[in-house]
Amino acid sequence: MTNAKITSTGELEIVPSKTSSEHDFEFLAGKWIMHNKKLKTRLNNCTEWEEFESTDENFGMILNGIGNTDIYKSTLDGKPFEGLTLRLFNPKTKLWSLYWVPSNTGVMDPPVVGSFEGNIGTFYGKDVFQGKPILVVFVWDKTDKDNPVWSQAFSPDNGLTWEWNFTNVSHRIK
Repeated sequence: MTNAKITSTGELEIVPSKTSSEHDFEFLAGKWIMHNKKLKTRLNNCTEWEEFESTDENFGMILNGIGNTDIYKSTLDGKPFEGLTLRLFNPKTKLWSLYWVPSNTGVMDPPVVGSFEGNIGTFYGKDVFQGKPILVVFVWDKTDKDNPVWSQAFSPDNGLTWEWNFTNVSHRIK
């Protein structure tokens, strides 16, 4: 795991990169068309991917430059779906916390926490999937700021193995 480890007491310990900054998510401001790919089932040795389109509107930096938010829109199981992301930068720890709220549950997921090293952002969190504890990782690649890539993986074994289960490529609407 990059800039993260599981301590002897089972805690997830995350340290910021040397370049972590409140400016890391400024590239997301604007409107996007997204091509998504996700595994049909997760942590089940599935190899079948579902592909779909979505849109996203990022409202730029908020909270005097330490926050960022967007609204993701798509169709899920034939019904309209929205998700809200809230990203908060802690100036003391130099870490970003990313929160996700899906419209199908109305419940805020536990945050993933981390930072960017250059153009690659890595964010980890603990969650529960199908009643079992997992680690979650989000990776942002902003090498091409007009076509950034986001990926998600789950680990059922404290980071020994990872299943990459969701990815999207965003295309800036100009």
